[in-house]
Amino acid sequence: MRQIIAVALVAAITSVACANDRIPFNVESVASFNEPWAMAFLPEGDLLVTEKSGQLLLVSADGETSDRIDGVPEVDYGGQGGLGDVALHPEFATNGVIYLSYAESGEDNTRGAAIARAVLDRDAGTLSEVSVIWRQFPKVTGKGHYGHRLLFDGDGYLWVSSGERQKFDPSQDMQSSMGKILRLNDDGTAAEGNPFYDQGGVTAEIWSLGHRNPLGIDFDAEGRLWNSEMGPRHGDELNLVIKGENYGYPLVSNGRHYSGMPIPDHDTRPDLEAPKVWWDKTIAPGDLMFYDGDAFGDWNGDFFIPGLASKALIRIEVDGDEAREAARYDMGKRLRGVEQGPDGNIWVLEDQEGGRLLKLTPR
Repeated sequence: MRQIIAVALVAAITSVACANDRIPFNVESVASFNEPWAMAFLPEGDLLVTEKSGQLLLVSADGETSDRIDGVPEVDYGGQGGLGDVALHPEFATNGVIYLSYAESGEDNTRGAAIARAVLDRDAGTLSEVSVIWRQFPKVTGKGHYGHRLLFDGDGYLWVSSGERQKFDPSQDMQSSMGKILRLNDDGTAAEGNPFYDQGGVTAEIWSLGHRNPLGIDFDAEGRLWNSEMGPRHGDELNLVIKGENYGYPLVSNGRHYSGMPIPDHDTRPDLEAPKVWWDKTIAPGDLMFYDGDAFGDWNGDFFIPGLASKALIRIEVDGDEAREAARYDMGKRLRGVEQGPDGNIWVLEDQEGGRLLKLTPR
């Protein structure tokens, strides 16, 4: 292990004053980062945290952070691109394998999301056996809407949210992996049983289509996949993701184009899947987490969305196939990520330079 040093600005866990005195939890600042993007808990309770510019850090639960872990692939940093999500292989305890998503450069000023698989040696502070197992297809110009959240299910399949890269039409193009939710094997190949598996190629990876910039994915207690995604201008969505279904973008949206041009609403196309919740003033969802812990017992079975534009942690109640916003907790900062800790507490990552890792505990 590299020498552990205390995080600057956080000599000890300190209380954070919340902008809303109705917030029903304590907020503690644990660490501070430069553009943090994602976190993943290791079995013993420490965390891996990614920084968008390309750093992977090991952070203890009491706020001490290591030097950067060596071996992270080179990222194409800029705009919305850079190092993204981090996920542990289901057998991490025995194989030490982790997965990283990131923006990767291509030819002629193009770029796209990619996923690397590697073995973490936490004592040496290194990644080894690094290999790229998946690449968004095709690579395109621009630096937005990568998506690239990662999630393993109980059967060992790797789920990927893949943004449409601000190109609109790829969301409906079955020869492109952009604007889709994908289900892969742990080696990055398409998983048998996917709805379009028999068509081969990129199409075989697709689970659902018609997504814009899906930045959050998680399973509920019944094993159903949900996703949160940014609408074009307003019209942000929470979707129940169904095998083989089309979620409509850019054919329909309850938002409108940034140019001001309208987009037909979801109710004009009942043949396409509509969101379970949508927002007519953007919340800019950065992630999605299903809560099944005991620390906040009354919230067991709820979803949480960290909002970027809304600067709030949004709690969603689910009843069967329906959902609704139940509460909005004003946190005063752009929020990028949210995870449930091993003890059932809720951990939140703020966005941008100086973004803090926050631990939420019951009052």
